[in-house]
Amino acid sequence: MELSVVIVHYRSREPLLECLAALEADAAGITHEIVIVDNDPEKGAIAAAAARFPQVRGIANDENIGYARAINQGIAATTGDVVMAMNPDCVIEPGSLAALLGHLHVHGRTAIVGPRIVDSDGTLQLSARAFPDHLTFLFNRYSLLTRLFPGNPWSRRYLLTDWDHASVRDVDWLSGACMLVRRAAIRQVGGMDERFFMFNEDVDWCRRMKLAGWAVTYVPGAQVIHHIGASRRKVAARVIVERHRGMIHYFHKHHPSHPVVAALADTMIMLRAGLMLTANAFRRP
Repeated sequence: MELSVVIVHYRSREPLLECLAALEADAAGITHEIVIVDNDPEKGAIAAAAARFPQVRGIANDENIGYARAINQGIAATTGDVVMAMNPDCVIEPGSLAALLGHLHVHGRTAIVGPRIVDSDGTLQLSARAFPDHLTFLFNRYSLLTRLFPGNPWSRRYLLTDWDHASVRDVDWLSGACMLVRRAAIRQVGGMDERFFMFNEDVDWCRRMKLAGWAVTYVPGAQVIHHIGASRRKVAARVIVERHRGMIHYFHKHHPSHPVVAALADTMIMLRAGLMLTANAFRRP
């Protein structure tokens, strides 16, 4: 089996069907399997997908177990030489799988490849980034300081905005919305860290791959449309909380520091979470 696709679903049935249609069209001629891990306790998505795509298999969880744990479930249930982790709100464009798999075939020490990712309107999503540092929680993609001062050096360093994202490049990490991972590298390094419920598990996975001597590469010859609107619409409070808990776990894991410094950083991160929860309360559903 050349490719195993693992899609983690949570209450996004219609986007999932669009995702599968584009995926099956682009995977024609590639030996592949597709597994949907359904974290929606209300169920139904797997049956809806199977009705239109009988070859798709499903794993139904009784609760939302988180993204990292669900991806690991899918990896364990598949056998392909390459695992594609994909969000259900992503639509892959023609020729993208061939470009991504082709890069892996030629570059034997590359563990992870990711495509150019764009918004629904074609705007580039900055999906290839540098590893976060102690200021990233203030200067990330959605932060107020980045929006007010997009040319500041900290945001530019983290988001790689001095690069046009039009050329193949080894980077620190790639968005887990869509990435292809060599199974041999997974066997060596392990799956996603399940202590991350949602967010930052992709940063951690890429870091562990690089520490083990593997490359992580952005391949803009492949493109995916990511229908995301979390920065503009109201989201579940748990999403905001888990995002910031993931930041704390990441920094404790990869940047251990004096307990006083760590406690101060944790407080600042959760203060940011509180501000985001307040702002989120006033957004439209």
